[in-house]
Amino acid sequence: MSDKLDLAEVEKFGKLKLKKTNTEEKNTLLCKDTIQQEKECVQTS
Repeated sequence: MSDKLDLAEVEKFGKLKLKKTNTEEKNTLLCKDTIQQEKECVQTS
């Protein structure tokens, strides 16, 4: 293998072919009560 990268495909790439996507951010942080319940569950197991 050579140390040089083959950038020919990258140079030919067209951004117009990409589809638009909608991203949704999810807040996965737990509230204090939920964390306390989880701790209690683990301690009783």
